[in-house]
Amino acid sequence: MYEAAFKNIDNTLREDDGCGTELDYIEQTSWVLFLKYLDDFESEKETAALLNGETYTRIIDGEFRWNQWAAPKKSDGSLDYNRALTGDDLRDFVNNELFRHLGSFKLTADNPQSINYKIGEIFSELRNKQNGYTLRDVINKVDELKFLSNEDKHELSSLYEDKIKSMGNAGRNGGEYYTPRPLIKTIVKVINPKIGETVYDGAVGSAGFLCEAYEHMRSSKELSAAEYETLQKNTFYGKEKKSLAYVIGIMNMILHGVEAPNIVHTNTLNENIADIQQKDRVDVILANPPFGSSERKEVEQNFPIASGETAYLFLQHFIKKLKTGGRCGVVIKNTFLSNTDNASVALRKQLLEECNLFAVLDLPGGAFLGTGVKTVVLFFEKGKPTEKVWYYQLNVGRNMGKTNPLNERDLADFIALSKTQVESENSWVVDIADTNTDTWDLTVNNPNRVEEADHRTPQEIIAEIELLDAHAAEALQAIKEML
Repeated sequence: MYEAAFKNIDNTLREDDGCGTELDYIEQTSWVLFLKYLDDFESEKETAALLNGETYTRIIDGEFRWNQWAAPKKSDGSLDYNRALTGDDLRDFVNNELFRHLGSFKLTADNPQSINYKIGEIFSELRNKQNGYTLRDVINKVDELKFLSNEDKHELSSLYEDKIKSMGNAGRNGGEYYTPRPLIKTIVKVINPKIGETVYDGAVGSAGFLCEAYEHMRSSKELSAAEYETLQKNTFYGKEKKSLAYVIGIMNMILHGVEAPNIVHTNTLNENIADIQQKDRVDVILANPPFGSSERKEVEQNFPIASGETAYLFLQHFIKKLKTGGRCGVVIKNTFLSNTDNASVALRKQLLEECNLFAVLDLPGGAFLGTGVKTVVLFFEKGKPTEKVWYYQLNVGRNMGKTNPLNERDLADFIALSKTQVESENSWVVDIADTNTDTWDLTVNNPNRVEEADHRTPQEIIAEIELLDAHAAEALQAIKEML
């Protein structure tokens, strides 16, 4: 049911001139889903209050309530087409009244962490791109979705995750928001956040790390009411710079079961790390910060190690943000391990002296769809210097792409060996005492993998090249004949 509804919504949006990409589809689906979710959520709260003899005051009420403007119903539960706006009337109401009203919540909310404030942020940043007829079709399809049972929410969260994945596959901009779910699960399992610990992602994107950490912690044991409340309100924190990613992250966490996500819409790097105090620090950091981009010079001045590489600024932020004994799993370009520029050397030195870099996972090219960038995952604990680093070089034995992406089976051996950090064909240990302290070079160099030598003679190699050329020429001639 839900899968078909999502496909139908995408098909509807494809016919609208205002929505031309996967990014548009998920953006426009997200805000409508968000308002339907809130209406179901508030209806549950209202019913529970009534049963307890209490009164519940709705966040969104009056003409802006879902059942008034989006889906007014007849007594038999069917849509009342006489009252339901459509066409230009619907478009004008949404653009000029609904978004303006909901955006004003940002100014009237008492607490930036409240759901009221987040509603205000979302509808201050987004805009409706659909014409009134497309929007009516989308609303009708979303109205069929129910957010009442845990099973409903789980299925919807899985489908929403698939939409984020397809957005990531659609192009460079979308890919900024999506980290392969098998990799996220692996990082979470190795870091193993526990109930009572705080979990943070300063480049939250679609909130994949926070959602997976929530699932991991929620299923780790039978939770008491107090522990569940702690998970809901005092465990997960994130920051996101981009408007669309912020909305997607909020919606993703809500669909995974976190009712009022503690995600702040801000540029993490605007904060001077010298201002981070003990009260601001966290137990666990899970992140895949953007790399390759750059920040303004005044932003770089917030960090002792100046760099035009955004990921280097995030890494400094994460080290400062961790409590003593706190743990971090972070994705970064593998060139960080070997670059000889001053920033790379200084940052490796800081990492090794202030933290125990206990594991490095070397990922193959193609692990991130749509990009050929080679990456590694750094696992470290703050508070004591590194003595030994355990490396694992992931070898999946195939070229990865959209039809054969990274999967959990690929990472199973790494997870198993990470518990004991033994050596194998794919893993080894480096003693930091043997490291050159001028460069602090951490280059991935597997001493246990022996490459098979090519014993062919030069004549055999030339013959094979000529054979391949002949096959290519035959194929080309066959194509010409077909044309």
